[in-house]
Amino acid sequence: MPGKSAYEQIYAGFHWNIPERYNIAADVCDRHAQHPGKVALIGVDGDGETWEMTFRDVQRRANKLANLLVSLGLTKGDRVMLLLGQNAWTAIAHVACWKAGLISVPASTLFAAEAIAYRLNTAGVRIVITDLANLPTLETARRLSPATEHVFLIDGVGTDSPSLPETLEAARDTFSNVDTAANDPAFLNFTSGTTGNPKGALQAHRSMLGHLPGIELGLDSFPQPGDRMWSPADWAWLAGLMDVLMPAWYYGIPVLTFRAPRFDPEQAYAMMGRHRVRTALLTPTMLRLMRQVPDPVGRYGINMRAIISGGESVGKELHEWANAALAAPINEMFGQTECNLVLGSSGSMMPVKPGSLGRAVPGHIAGIVDDDGQPLPTGSTGNLAFRGPDPVMMLEYWQNPEATRNKYANGWLITGDTASCDDDGYFWFHGRTDDVITSAGYRIGPSEIEDALARHPAVVMAAAIGVPDPVRTESIKAFVVLAEGTSPSSSLVEEIRSSVRELLAKHEVPRDIEFVAALPMTTTGKILRRELRDKERAKTKAEGP
Repeated sequence: MPGKSAYEQIYAGFHWNIPERYNIAADVCDRHAQHPGKVALIGVDGDGETWEMTFRDVQRRANKLANLLVSLGLTKGDRVMLLLGQNAWTAIAHVACWKAGLISVPASTLFAAEAIAYRLNTAGVRIVITDLANLPTLETARRLSPATEHVFLIDGVGTDSPSLPETLEAARDTFSNVDTAANDPAFLNFTSGTTGNPKGALQAHRSMLGHLPGIELGLDSFPQPGDRMWSPADWAWLAGLMDVLMPAWYYGIPVLTFRAPRFDPEQAYAMMGRHRVRTALLTPTMLRLMRQVPDPVGRYGINMRAIISGGESVGKELHEWANAALAAPINEMFGQTECNLVLGSSGSMMPVKPGSLGRAVPGHIAGIVDDDGQPLPTGSTGNLAFRGPDPVMMLEYWQNPEATRNKYANGWLITGDTASCDDDGYFWFHGRTDDVITSAGYRIGPSEIEDALARHPAVVMAAAIGVPDPVRTESIKAFVVLAEGTSPSSSLVEEIRSSVRELLAKHEVPRDIEFVAALPMTTTGKILRRELRDKERAKTKAEGP
């Protein structure tokens, strides 16, 4: 195809080859376990010593756990909750569930008891695997969850919670995987619940294959010789599980397991250099913090090949910094719990437009549609949507047919994000449907404002929201985290506002700027603008007319 980019040639020639019968465990574990020394996980113990676990080690433990789960009466389609963070047992337990035809239900260790109980009850979870640190929260949750029959601990023994490693000692380490269809359910991730209670997005075994084009694109023809993968993203979330851990394992690439309670950029650099990490998923928030560390290559010996990022706009400044300081590109990816890794960019395959979400990943069809699912003209702002059927698309919202129906319009999955598409097929994020700022007749997405704010050298990160305004409906307020050693002042407010005015239209310049020590964020690094809006509206209500 003369004149076409590598991306365009791949996209035009792509077709899915999803087998009728398929089990994730066979692809991410069993076939690599045939090679005895092939490393699956790398970690560091409490004494600072490095350990490694092979795919054969993972397979044997997963086989033992699958046998245990079956012996306890679980049958195909039953649910097992994994209340764990980045831990070898988290990965092993997912593989074990899939081998036995069960549905794994990852849950964040940051959840309070009420949130855990909601997930236990909604999913009808029969068995939970957790650790001593999270046992008190789980025990409180279980009082509200009669369906939960057994709890196993990976690192100790509780009153009614036996040790999983000890229990598995007597189990057989061979297991014949349950014959699953590609469309059979495999894992159940709950959404973040931006409106109402969180919904469980049920994904099939085929979802593993659906994720691969996005990873291959975003990590510049992943895998390459010498690749090692890492991300601070917790494996309890889809980003950690299906953007990092399982795609790496599909290709037999080792994964570093390490997640500090609080992200420390210098510690992250040290771990990446020590363990020769070549590919990583790092959110824009993490990258902005890492940008403050001087000479990471010289000081820590990092040797990155490619980085994927998402959740917020990366922006031109971070792209330029990564190329200069890390000698590695940042490729932006877009996805959500219901339909993941479906837009992206890759500097090696297409021109990169900083700030855009990229183009449709090969195999996926993206569009901008109205509320009825009718495609809108190029350049129009509307609903970012993806055409079904698609192997990475959820099967359903768990036991919620009405919400499932409402997620689709005319065959399109409606993401809940507003965006536009330019003449070159690049998609531009405007905001979550509930993040759009309406001011003086303008509909304004916060991402561009936040990117402009972050370009000021004193700004580490920023969030923009709409606050009630009697004249404009809403005015723009920005919350700004300053770089270490920078003092807030009224003159700095004006300086930052002036810098934004040079980059954006007049109606996009924040009227108010507030300096804060930190921004509310999800565990995957997304700014929770909703919390900021709620606080501002409560403040306005309290102040009265």
